[in-house]
Amino acid sequence: MNMKKFGTIAAALLVLVALTQCKKEEQPTPASDSETVTITLDLKSNGVTKVNVNTTTGEVTYQSGDVIYVASGGHYIGTLTYNGTNFTGGITDPTVGEPLHFYFLGNATPVEALAAGTTTTCSVVISDQTEHLPVIEYAPSNEIYDSGATAYTAMLLNKCALVKFSVTTASEAATCITGMKNKVTVDFAENILTPSQEGNGIITLPAGSGEKWAILLPQEAVEAGEDGTAYSEDGAFTGTRGAVPAITENGYQTAGIEVNVTTEGGTPSGHPEGAINGLFTINAEGDQVYFSQGNLQYQASTSTWRFAENQWNYMGYANNNISSEYDGWIDLFGWGTSGYHNVYDNFNVNYQPYSTDMAIVNSECNYFGYGPSTNMYDINLTGMSAEYDWGVHNSISNGGNQAGLWRTLTSDEWEYVFFLRSASTVGNVSNARFVKATVNGISGVILFPDVFSVPVYLPTPLQINNQDASSSVNSYSGEGWLVMENLGCIFLPAAGYREGTTMSDVAIRGYYWSTSYFDNRVARLLYFSYQYYNPSIGISTNYRHRGYSVRLVQNAE
Repeated sequence: MNMKKFGTIAAALLVLVALTQCKKEEQPTPASDSETVTITLDLKSNGVTKVNVNTTTGEVTYQSGDVIYVASGGHYIGTLTYNGTNFTGGITDPTVGEPLHFYFLGNATPVEALAAGTTTTCSVVISDQTEHLPVIEYAPSNEIYDSGATAYTAMLLNKCALVKFSVTTASEAATCITGMKNKVTVDFAENILTPSQEGNGIITLPAGSGEKWAILLPQEAVEAGEDGTAYSEDGAFTGTRGAVPAITENGYQTAGIEVNVTTEGGTPSGHPEGAINGLFTINAEGDQVYFSQGNLQYQASTSTWRFAENQWNYMGYANNNISSEYDGWIDLFGWGTSGYHNVYDNFNVNYQPYSTDMAIVNSECNYFGYGPSTNMYDINLTGMSAEYDWGVHNSISNGGNQAGLWRTLTSDEWEYVFFLRSASTVGNVSNARFVKATVNGISGVILFPDVFSVPVYLPTPLQINNQDASSSVNSYSGEGWLVMENLGCIFLPAAGYREGTTMSDVAIRGYYWSTSYFDNRVARLLYFSYQYYNPSIGISTNYRHRGYSVRLVQNAE
């Protein structure tokens, strides 16, 4: 049996890595006319199964189903599979008089499709090390190939090293480090393995804090990384990766490498229920707010208010069905339609979230009867008229479920968030505040929080602060957007508007109410379009009776 050692390690640093959940990948099928060859590897039996590295001795053991790739005559010729005793399998047209060449590739699936007798190179990426350590090994057979012989032996040698990282993180997700060589290319013609860096050189370690072992490919020493060179897989935390010494084949790194993963963009545990983790300054005095996790929604049949589950969610044409008994959800509301009615304001007639009446109520005080009239002490949705604000008057079921926690921005605050606040430099753009984008296929605008940096493993957004850009220039979905959101980014979808029971501009333009009065017919709002449209983003005015989106905020303490 084959004892393959990385080296010697101090007893105080010994950790046994249990790797029992590796998912098997489909392997290439040899040609039907191939010759069957059996290879026997001299493996030490220590009671540990799996493609497993014993960090006490550096020995590697195998379990049934593990695969070795075989090369001969300058190309790949088939695979051998471990049956618990030895490796067996079919190979196609090996070259007589030369040794066979055996490659164990950590059970990583090759990037390329392999064809026996044709393929001369292949490569594997060993980024994901959350379930097992992808040891890379190679050796020629001790015997030359003879068509009459079916048993061969080899002493596989490691072409990688075992490295210990010390991880400190509060995240329940896996920890990732960057800047490592994480790809190896096999040249079957020359029988050479060449390490390289795929993308940002990501190696993903198991979740949680503590000592983590990893397989690293040979590389020169790497300096300590800047912020973002270590991060949690869910994007909730970013931090720094310590310096990594030169990595040699068949070796240990016993001292351990510190990976300190810290919070960025706010304190995940400190933001309010129903809020996105990210702070936004709203005025010159430095006051800050949290944005809600999604647009405001209402169900008339139960009088229930909630935030959309995801930031990109909007109800669209379902708003056409609004009524006092509708059991679906709507998310486009006339100005000041929180459900609050001041009996002393005779011209506040349309105060329900599902109001659609466009008949003239009073041409002087409140043309269509939406929100407070000019007879009120406060004509904005603030102060004595704050109950007209959806967040002030109502409890939000998934936002603390208590009235008065949330509110709507004023038009001046919307303008400050988009155009005036101090924010981080992103790429080469200082005070990066917003960017047009699509999220999960929905067009809209992303707001960057006051403190923000793009993780090194995500592309830098294009055309930052450009009102005239198209939403198609930046696209986020799945894990990419989850990282952005966890770092505090806000997405405002282009949900369109409702007039009566007719929808318009869905997925084309976004309209978000402010609390600010303009006159007895119109109020101020945030407006944007998915591409340039006079202007593309800005504070505008429009009719109070139209149903527009509402995105609430909560004041930060």
